[in-house]
Amino acid sequence: MSVDDPLTERRLTGLPDVEWQVSPGQCDYETALHVMEQRAEAIASGAAPELVWLLEHPPLYTAGTSARDGDLLLPGRFPVFKTGRGGQYTYHGPGQRVAYLMLDLRLRGRDLRAFVSQVESWVIAALEHFNVRGEVRDGRVGVWVDRTLPGGPAREDKIAAIGLRVRRWVSFHGISLNVEPDLAHFGGIVPCGIAAPGLGVTSLVDLGLPITMDEADAALRQAFEAVFEVKTVSPAPIQALINL
Repeated sequence: MSVDDPLTERRLTGLPDVEWQVSPGQCDYETALHVMEQRAEAIASGAAPELVWLLEHPPLYTAGTSARDGDLLLPGRFPVFKTGRGGQYTYHGPGQRVAYLMLDLRLRGRDLRAFVSQVESWVIAALEHFNVRGEVRDGRVGVWVDRTLPGGPAREDKIAAIGLRVRRWVSFHGISLNVEPDLAHFGGIVPCGIAAPGLGVTSLVDLGLPITMDEADAALRQAFEAVFEVKTVSPAPIQALINL
């Protein structure tokens, strides 16, 4: 059988390696969005491999498709970007590891619910490297940590946000894991609609774990390969992405 296009070839040979790139320093949001959209289009057409891109942003807020105007509590504090990802308002900034997922769901059963569940399982598995029990909750997006003390009121904090978009069966946007961000910056929004008593935001360092970004990256990579059952490779510098 002859194979005329790269996508068909990849289907016949099994799941391909996924590129894994870590961007040094901070990347502005508009540049990241441009890179994501171009790369997702290239993946959809079979012209580029799948990619997981890890980076940090300068302080900013993003508004998902379900964002409510009243959830922006301090307009003007940081730049606000409207985005096509799912979800409500969230914060990105230094000390938070953002991982953008440009993955071909045509190779993964075209099942959006299963994909979101896989992403949740990935974050939970990464947290297990640090003996942190991450959990998901019905009706609440993201990964949570139960911080209820014996005899105290119920308390759960979000440690990772998830916001995805899929176009032509290729995903983009992704997850943000709080390693050591300034948690006070979340006070300018109602993060992901979290307004109920007993719900908040936390980070690995806030939990008393002095985890470095490199250590978080290593855990994310190992967990990704295990949960998604693929090999990751880093064949090119990140600048090649920005020059797409």
